[in-house]
Amino acid sequence: MEKFVGVEHALEEISDENLRRETYRVLYGVSSPHETLDVPQEVVAMSEQNQFEVKGFKLPCAKEQMRAPRIVRVAVIQNSIARPTTDSLEEQYTAIENKIEKMIDAAALMGANIVCLQEAWTGAFFFCTRERYPWSELAEDPENGRSTQFIKGMAKKYNMVIISPILERDEEHGETIWNTAVVVGNNGNYIGKHRKNHIPRVGDFNESTYYMEGDDGHPVFNTQFGKIAINICYGRHHPFNWAMFGLNGAEMVFNPSATVGALSEPLWGIEARNAAIANSYFTFAINRVGTETFANEFTSGDGKPAHKDFGHFYGSSYCASPDGSRTPALSRTQDGVLVTEIDLNLRRQVKDKWGFSMTSRLPLYGESYTNASKPDFKRQIINDPLV
Repeated sequence: MEKFVGVEHALEEISDENLRRETYRVLYGVSSPHETLDVPQEVVAMSEQNQFEVKGFKLPCAKEQMRAPRIVRVAVIQNSIARPTTDSLEEQYTAIENKIEKMIDAAALMGANIVCLQEAWTGAFFFCTRERYPWSELAEDPENGRSTQFIKGMAKKYNMVIISPILERDEEHGETIWNTAVVVGNNGNYIGKHRKNHIPRVGDFNESTYYMEGDDGHPVFNTQFGKIAINICYGRHHPFNWAMFGLNGAEMVFNPSATVGALSEPLWGIEARNAAIANSYFTFAINRVGTETFANEFTSGDGKPAHKDFGHFYGSSYCASPDGSRTPALSRTQDGVLVTEIDLNLRRQVKDKWGFSMTSRLPLYGESYTNASKPDFKRQIINDPLV
């Protein structure tokens, strides 16, 4: 299914305009196609020359009488690797950095205030191989490492906040490796980091060979353009992970990921969108794109033959709103930059309309989950005495 570009392209094949409009409404939660952002001709030329797509949308929000709008433009970037996995790590990293630089340039020209890159963007998603070398050499210091220095320069240049998911090398604690998202402020300053809370052990996702679950909770980063949090990849399958970022005050939650079609694509368009609704914040789902082939065969523990690739990373990055609407996605097959203009005031409007926070019953669930975590927990089941 690598040749299937995406649902948006399939919609264009519907000739009946009314049918296409109604299909759009059901899929995206808006009554008519989204208002689009202007794409400067310079960005069009840049994207054509470097073979990535650019999409820009505005998500609707009612104008208020007492509060000024809180408009933010947010960009997410999905990309394929830039060199074969058999090339040297230096060649691979340099090529990806050059690619990302041009895509951040495009996001800046589109007026982006915040940019989020995909999970482990500095290299191939090699965790399927279970080979520690040379791949572990990509791990770096989150505050002063090579990729962070590059991101700091881009953030300061364009006055933007950038989320940079990398492999962290914790020099202070036994040189342990973590899957980490680094947050760089719009002045080119290191704000902080968050380590991935949930580690998959399914299919070819052999990530616990390299690192374990994070230990820093659910931090929210208060930036120039709003309060942001990062729910890294597999954490999107855990509703409480999403919920805790919301309870800690996040206004925007990013889900930088690397996931393949055969495993998760039916879930992809649902999970981040559902989290936006349940927690009254904006979500951004980001996935890498392409098929990455490695030198040595590996197995998945499922009885199938050994293979050299993970499968197709299907991109399809999108933004979801607390009112349940969402943008169309980027392509399943092409590098891309998605820029979404949002008004953070929508969060309170949705809370007032639906009352999710008011009716959340936190004490009830807090007590219930505390009990469920105890060794002597008994399930609350009432049996039919006649059965």
